[in-house]
Amino acid sequence: MSTDTAGAVAGRRTAPPRRRRGGAVAHVARWRWLYLLLLPGVVYFALFRYGPMYGAVIAFKDYLPFLGVTGSPWVGTAHFEAFFASPDFPRLLGNTLILALLSLLIAFPLTVLVALLLNELRLNLLKRTVQTLIYIPHFLSWTVVASLTYLLFALEIGPLFQALNGLLGTDIDFLSDPAWFRPIIVLQDIWKNTGWGTIIFLAALASVDQEQYEAAILDGAGRFQRVWHITLPSIMPTVVVMLVLQMGQVLNTGFEQIYLMTNALNRQVADVFDTYVYFMGITQGSYSYSTAVGLFKAVVGVVLIFGANWVARRFKQTGIF
Repeated sequence: MSTDTAGAVAGRRTAPPRRRRGGAVAHVARWRWLYLLLLPGVVYFALFRYGPMYGAVIAFKDYLPFLGVTGSPWVGTAHFEAFFASPDFPRLLGNTLILALLSLLIAFPLTVLVALLLNELRLNLLKRTVQTLIYIPHFLSWTVVASLTYLLFALEIGPLFQALNGLLGTDIDFLSDPAWFRPIIVLQDIWKNTGWGTIIFLAALASVDQEQYEAAILDGAGRFQRVWHITLPSIMPTVVVMLVLQMGQVLNTGFEQIYLMTNALNRQVADVFDTYVYFMGITQGSYSYSTAVGLFKAVVGVVLIFGANWVARRFKQTGIF
């Protein structure tokens, strides 16, 4: 075989395979079952997420049900101006931000800490038992959680009411005292969601290269040093992504939990954007005004997500896009 012939044969062998013709149609046909599995999710988001966004236009109208969305008169940004000028705005913003910051500063780091502690357990039976026990509260509705809270802190008869007042030497009604509203909300959130939130971080911890730990042990590194120098840097991209997503929920403190724990005595500190939208829109019939409030909250959430993602990328961390 001549040199030219051998080169031609080698070239044919190493040449990249040609892509099949047909474009997008052939690609969809090839992966049709995956696209079929994707279809229910796409339909769900189209019908229940993007479809209702058409109704957000009533935030710029004086919506009257008998005239409909298209027939209601246009008022521009009048509802937004009324909301920003209302004395309720600074109170709602303060209450919402305080609860959100408490969640970010206490509940979120605690989730990471619990995941790290679970990862250090070497007895699989103990680890699975603890995981199961801390996962269970997530499946309870906020109605059940609120009912348990009322039973535990019930005036005069609640076991925690008696224990805490006995230790503090006071006679505080924890359920109606505004000073205790936020601590109770944070404790509820920790008890219900911390265990479930560890799932993502435990998955990230499972992917850490074990050879790094073995090398660190040979170098004489202790357990805390291994966690600080190997474990935390390995899961930091996951922590940053979850934190960015959490930033988008800053003004979304959750309606059901707050609503169930609100009463006439703690309403001054309990009112947040979610409950305010409910009271103004459902109980008072101010549909356009409440829609404007909800739209403001959504826009701020989007801005915070983009801002947090930009900050993460500036510090050389992995963002969500």
